[in-house]
Order: sequence, then structure tokens, then C-alpha cells
Amino acid sequence: MLVHLMLLETGAPHRLQLVDIDKQQQKDPAYLRLNPYGVVPTLVLDEQPYTEAAAIAMLLAEHHPESGLVPARDTVAYDLWRQWMLSLSHNLQASFRLWFYPQELGNVSHPEALSQAIQQKIARIWDQLDRHLSQQGPYLLGEQFSCADLYLTMLMRWSRNMPRPATEWPALRALT
Repeated sequence: MLVHLMLLETGAPHRLQLVDIDKQQQKDPAYLRLNPYGVVPTLVLDEQPYTEAAAIAMLLAEHHPESGLVPARDTVAYDLWRQWMLSLSHNLQASFRLWFYPQELGNVSHPEALSQAIQQKIARIWDQLDRHLSQQGPYLLGEQFSCADLYLTMLMRWSRNMPRPATEWPALRALT
């Protein structure tokens, strides 16, 4: 979702190709040559495949600065933008990956204690993000909307079927 939004928002020329996860197409040998991890998304730009949603979003934002989705380089806002992109990737998205894919930890489903621990970890991240947006928002970079906000919106959408979705936090809800 993030990479697709970035392609639309930047106006970058592109061709979408469906990778049907239900049919395990991300494990097809041709796809694995592009993305050895067998996950989506993958962006091929000038015959070079790129993986990792946050990295692709940053690449597109920086290749299309006219989109306004990245602050100017050599500014504090730019440094904070990079920090937010990495924080969302390493903290929130990584936690969701644990939530959505218990088989990666050797389980068909999570034991209740682990499920609760992951939910609590995600809730603590929502607490921090909500506090930040309440105090310094309305966007992650204050008044400046960036692709970090698109990323956050995607991750918020991922929470929609959790016991406590992100929209239960007021400042996060205002972002949607």
C-alpha cells in the first residue's frame, strides 16, 4: 500500500504487477530472483530491484522532491523524516510482522501470552505516536506532510482488525 501510494503521489511512471500472496506467488523462482526474501513489495527501477517498503518510499520521495513528500536535504526536518521512516519500519512494522505471521516464530497461532505481549508492544508505540502528534502534529513533522505520514497511515490501517485499532487514539484518528 505504501509503495503504491508513493507511486501515485509522486506521479512516477510505473506498471503494477499483482503478486498473489494467497497463491504464494512471492515464492515463485522468478520473483525470488528480484526479492530473495520472497516478500512484497519489490520495485524495479532501471532494471535494479529494490525491496523494503520504507526504503522504496524514501527512494521515490527523494527521486521526486517536487512531490513535497520529503523535506529538503541538510535540514533538521530531513533528518527527523529519516528517523521517522526507520522508526516506523523497525518498531511498528516489525511488530506487526510478528502479529501477522506466527509461523515465522514456529507457531500456527501465537500462544495467548505472546499475542498479548505483541499487542501491548504495538499499543505502547501507538501511545508514543499519539503523544507526539498531540504535542507536535498534526503530522509527524509538525505542519509538513511527508511520506512518513503515508507510511503511518498504512500501518494504522493494518491495525483495523486488532483488539484495539490505532483509530482509538485521538491524534492518530485525526490523521486518517
